[in-house]
Amino acid sequence: MLFHYHFWTPYVEETEKFYIEQGFTVHQRIGRHEGEFQSFHPPLDWEDFREKQIAFRIIEVKKGSVNITFGLGKKPMFDHIGFLVSQQQHDEICTRAEEMGWKTDPGERRTFIGTPFEFRVELQTHRDAIDEGNADFARIDHMKISTPEFGLEEKLTQLLGREDIKIASVTDEDVMLKEVTMWGMSEDSTDPNGVLILQR
Repeated sequence: MLFHYHFWTPYVEETEKFYIEQGFTVHQRIGRHEGEFQSFHPPLDWEDFREKQIAFRIIEVKKGSVNITFGLGKKPMFDHIGFLVSQQQHDEICTRAEEMGWKTDPGERRTFIGTPFEFRVELQTHRDAIDEGNADFARIDHMKISTPEFGLEEKLTQLLGREDIKIASVTDEDVMLKEVTMWGMSEDSTDPNGVLILQR
């Protein structure tokens, strides 16, 4: 299941505010402050730490089956998309990635696969990555990604071993997540990083 995307952005507070207004809930905030990584999770809000000049490594928001993360960057930069898979699917996808010559980077909680399209694919097997109790309330229907390389749909179909990958591509010199169509949105809107969020 396509459930996730991640950005680096200079608009960290604005991005959090945008998604909260779309009905998302903040689940974690981790950032570097005074040389050390610290947590600033809810119930803390921006009024509690705005003046501390925190370099946020990750802020995670969830709504139903949608999980979005973002961290501080010099400019909006699309990093990766994520699929929630079973352990068997995970292992099969990693095998295909190796056969395709794509690097896999397994971690304790997730695996990243490098692609020639200048973004990564995350494989997540832990169901707590989504709001399980409201999994049908909001979910990603499909995405549109721009990339200078041709053949994204074909390669992702090969990697995932399925035809319905829910991702379309457009050719552009910049790699960017252009559009995300979601169930559970009340209106079309554009996030602070230029991602068009469309209701399904």
